[in-house]
Parts: sequence; structure tokens; C-alpha cells
Amino acid sequence: MKLIRSIYVIATAGVALGFASCSASGDHPGYEYAPQMYNSVAYEPLTQIVNEDEGKWVSTREDEKGEFFNSNINNPHRMNMREPVANTVPRTKDGLLPYRLKAFELEKAAELENPVELTDEVLEDGRLLFLQYCKACHGINGEGDGLAGEVIGGVANLKGGAYVDLPEGHIFHVIMKGKGRMGAHGTQIPQERIWKIVHYVKQEIQKQ
Repeated sequence: MKLIRSIYVIATAGVALGFASCSASGDHPGYEYAPQMYNSVAYEPLTQIVNEDEGKWVSTREDEKGEFFNSNINNPHRMNMREPVANTVPRTKDGLLPYRLKAFELEKAAELENPVELTDEVLEDGRLLFLQYCKACHGINGEGDGLAGEVIGGVANLKGGAYVDLPEGHIFHVIMKGKGRMGAHGTQIPQERIWKIVHYVKQEIQKQ
């Protein structure tokens, strides 16, 4: 019984000593157990470490490469992102091409037709998107009385004057590229969603 107790005490002391040796203090940062489990090596899309021995001294990787080696050896040029196929143009998941018109090309934009089919589901999506992106300035009913709009001043009342007769393409373009006090939202909202907002503005906001 004494022997078992002694073994238990020694084992407990050993474990405690082991944990204590991992603790950080002063200039000593401490040791990490299995660091790759919580400090994963992320693939970087544009910059890679190609030296397979980089970080070898701290590495516990199963492939025996350095801890900081992060290049994808399966892609050409060790790139972690795929280059698009030569002479191709990227499209959205719904097949839309990148929007090419410049901010000043409003007249051309006015000729655009909404490629998103108008359905009840699309209108509901448009309503939710309007509340998310537009309500703060334009207000819940599009009358330019949102809380942020009151601070900024001069926010368009989408129900008033010439705004009611604006073509869908014009509204889409202004949301994409911005105009006057209206900031450009093309980098924040995908095309399909902007077209849904346009449907909601034309079918619901301006017909209330």
C-alpha cells in the first residue's frame, strides 16, 4: 500500500512539475503542447513561405516539414489560390458578368433591365436587404427620414418627384457606384442583391 501511495505521489509530482515547466514567466514564453492543434498554419492566398524547413525547430507536423511552411505544393507555382483559366471572365453564381460601367455612365445604366425575375420571394428578400442596407438613411418607407439620413441631410425621398420615374437600371447603378451623398455599395452588396432591392423599391416603396 505504501509503495502504491509513493508511486502515486511521485507521478503526481512529475505531472505537476511538467505543467509548471510549461508556464510562462519573465522572458520565458513557456512551452506549448501540440501547438499545431490550436495554431494552425493557414494558407495565404498571395504570399507563401516556400522553405520547407522554415520553423523546423518548433515543428511537430506529421509531414515533418517546418511549422511555418505554408505553400500548397499541389498547385502550380506553389500558389494557394487558383488562377482563372486564360481568356475567361468571372461570373457570379447566377451567371452575371462583372459590372463594367463607370460612375458617370448613368445614361447607359438607365437602359439596363433587371435580370432577376420578380417573385414574391424576391420581393421579400429585397425588403430584408432594404432594411439592412438602406433604412438607416432612407427610412423604413424610403422617405429619406432614417436616423443616419437626418444627420447627413439631403437624403433622397424615394417616393418623391422624379425619383418615382427613375428606370431600374438607374437605381441599380446609383447603389453600385454612388451619386452625390449616396455612397457606392458595389463592394458590399452583390449584384443579385442590389437588383432585388431595386425590385422592392419599384414595386413596394414607390407604390405605397
